[in-house]
Parts: sequence; C-alpha cells; structure tokens
Amino acid sequence: MTILFAYKLLDQPTFREWKDSGSFTGSPDDVRDGFIHLSTAAQTAETAAKYFSATDPLVVAMVDLAAVRETLKWEESRGGALFPHVYGAIPFKAVSGHSILRLGDDGRHVFPQGF
Repeated sequence: MTILFAYKLLDQPTFREWKDSGSFTGSPDDVRDGFIHLSTAAQTAETAAKYFSATDPLVVAMVDLAAVRETLKWEESRGGALFPHVYGAIPFKAVSGHSILRLGDDGRHVFPQGF
C-alpha cells in the first residue's frame, strides 16, 4: 500500500505562520530533532494524545508526500513503527487540506469521521 498523505499537528498560530510565510521549517521539537515530524492517518490520534493533549484547538494539516519526496524518510519511532520525517522545509503548497480539532468531553481530540 502506498501512503499518499501524512499529517502535521500544530497550534493555530503556527499554522497561520506557515500559511503566511509559505514554508514551514519546523516546531521547536522538530528543530531540536533535525527533521519535521509527521504521522500517518493511523498514527495521528495517538500523536495528538501523547504530545498535544493540552492544545485546543489543534490543527491537523494534510501534507502531500509527493511534494516532499526528496526530503522524506520513513524511520522507526514509537514501538518500532515507521513514521514519516521530512529533512527540510515543507512548502505550504504541499498542504492539501486541514482540519481544526477540538477536545471532546473525554479530553481527547475529536477527529473528523472517517479519519
């Protein structure tokens, strides 16, 4: 199976900065680690719960992996699972869409149906 899209979780001000500047060079955690962390659709809810549990609202940006293929690497992370990592900036034109996630009554982010 070929994965066409991966997801970047970030707060609204950071997403607006990405949109306004046209390029994203990473969050402080990304910069520290030397690459931009992305998650697959199957990994995104766990990533949101683990690293963004207090962020409300939370933006999930859908990144077209074809647009970053030259700087994309799949590397082991949590539990040995392969995660998409981008070693370079992500142009905003690579964002195919985004959603705003809010925290539900259970304290977890509510994802769109079918995510």
